[in-house]
Amino acid sequence: MTATRGGRSSNSTRRSVDSTRRNVKRQRRNKALPATDFGERLAALLTAVFVVLTVFGLVMVLSASSVTSLNYQNSDTPFFHFRRQAIWAGLGAVAFITASRLDYRILRRLAMPALLLSVVLLIVVFLPGFGVSVNGSKRWIGFGEFRIQPSELAKLTLVVFVADLLARRERRMDRPELTVRPVMIVLIGLSALIIAQPKLGTPIVLGAVAWLMLFVAGARLSSLLAWAGTLTAAGAVLAVMVSYRFDRLKSFLDPWADPQDAGFQIIQSQVGIASGGLWGVGLGASRAKWGFLPEAHSDFIFAVVAEEVGLVGATALIVAFVMLAALGVRTALAAPDRFGMLLAAGITIWLVFQAFLNIAIVLGLLPTTGEPLPFVSAGGSSLVTTLAAGGLLVSVARRAPEPELV
Repeated sequence: MTATRGGRSSNSTRRSVDSTRRNVKRQRRNKALPATDFGERLAALLTAVFVVLTVFGLVMVLSASSVTSLNYQNSDTPFFHFRRQAIWAGLGAVAFITASRLDYRILRRLAMPALLLSVVLLIVVFLPGFGVSVNGSKRWIGFGEFRIQPSELAKLTLVVFVADLLARRERRMDRPELTVRPVMIVLIGLSALIIAQPKLGTPIVLGAVAWLMLFVAGARLSSLLAWAGTLTAAGAVLAVMVSYRFDRLKSFLDPWADPQDAGFQIIQSQVGIASGGLWGVGLGASRAKWGFLPEAHSDFIFAVVAEEVGLVGATALIVAFVMLAALGVRTALAAPDRFGMLLAAGITIWLVFQAFLNIAIVLGLLPTTGEPLPFVSAGGSSLVTTLAAGGLLVSVARRAPEPELV
């Protein structure tokens, strides 16, 4: 009887200690994190990079879309696409400011509801009367000229979900069934809905972001490598199963084998880039945008950048993304808690990976997948979502504690 009472007492004590720890953690989460002087300086640098990228993007959309705007439906102005992008930029600015002023930890309570909302929206695109089909793809929800692309929102909600899950299971990172597996299940579910639209580029971005966030969080490398091999093999199968994807793969290997069809876009992209030379032909003077380069103002806008502002301007744009990467890493390392670290790392990985994926595709270094250049390419959903993500990154940066002097 004594042993039993002792066991019960021990269990009661353990439960009491666990409850106390949970209460302390809850109080810490509920306590507002103040901004610091160091954090505000870091946030100001990040904000400057986001502003420069967005303004530069608006200028390039105006230039790259002027001809397309004149030929768009009943438009009689070269400013049609620019005006629409400027409206989205205004909405994105509101999202950026709001997110940057929020305590980012609020997102932890919204992680699962936001993820479920993304899933619902990805399903809604297939429903008649809700989804909008363009060129055989069902990727949008909306009416008239107002459309949103749920797959862009899925990028942000996945980052928040993974950051929250891995922050809560910090002490269980050695157990893949509790960390790697649930992340991969969510990744596969989102990817399946997006591939059905059809769209393969976004799942590539989602997979890279999820995998790298798990790596940063300290997941078992053996489990990560196994999943990477499996998903890469699945992606390769999907790439060759559908004829147009297989044609893109062949055109990547040899675009001149079919220069008037499958290889046309990448050839015209490279011609535009080569035409820019060192200093470019001048803003607004691109020849590629005159019907030679498809998607000149969206997915392939980097080719117009290189043509109009040359190697110098294109390099400056790349440097801006490198600065974003450096500041994002600095923010993650200085984050006041694990959730903030993983959130900052995830957003940085997403934005920088997608940027260099897009640039590599435009240069002909990777097969075409159709992902926009963040902040620069035309596209409302992409711009608003990336600016909102940028605001969250700034929110984490603002609360970074002063670095300790050694």
